[in-house]
Amino acid sequence: MNVLLVTRPEHDDTTHYLSNWCKEVLNFAQTKDFEILDLHREKANRNEIESRLKKVNLKFIFLNGHGNERCVTGHKNEPLIILGENENLLKSKTIYALSCKSAKLLGVGSVKAGAICYSGYDDDFIFAFEPEMISRPIHDKTAKLFLEPSNIFVRSILKGNNIQQAEQKIKEELRKNFIASMQGDSKDNDISRFLWWDLNHFVIHGNGESVI
Repeated sequence: MNVLLVTRPEHDDTTHYLSNWCKEVLNFAQTKDFEILDLHREKANRNEIESRLKKVNLKFIFLNGHGNERCVTGHKNEPLIILGENENLLKSKTIYALSCKSAKLLGVGSVKAGAICYSGYDDDFIFAFEPEMISRPIHDKTAKLFLEPSNIFVRSILKGNNIQQAEQKIKEELRKNFIASMQGDSKDNDISRFLWWDLNHFVIHGNGESVI
């Protein structure tokens, strides 16, 4: 059985949205017979993820949370994977980080340390949401424009597509949403700009032809 490790910190508006939107991916992974290691809220800490990475033979890691060029953080912004400290634990694994900037340096460093592929954003990942929907994030149509493409990327990988094929799907969806946001009376220039930004800052490092 394949194993999927997911981090889902949930301590502010951003991580609240990422955590809840990730549930759809977890449900889909179950239909594909993946064993799920769900590091939710307080479990999204450094000791927990390092322990799992050392003990469990897993191929795919989905990191949700804040980040910077050198790390991805967990619950209450505790650094989880840090360039120069523990990126070697990602050896022989495929990683997708839904976080700001981590693909810029951590992604490159992880591949140098033996990771098969690291996908994510080489600058800020930006999404918009409707404040009145904060208690029902998965029903937020504005957030969906940004977070559904991310889920499509993960689902594509879980289906057995290679990373480049999954990349094509996320970029097609972001491009479609960008075009739609530019049309009609409801167009929002900020939403359009953010979608275009995310589209252009999504990158993959490593073997894009790999499958999990």
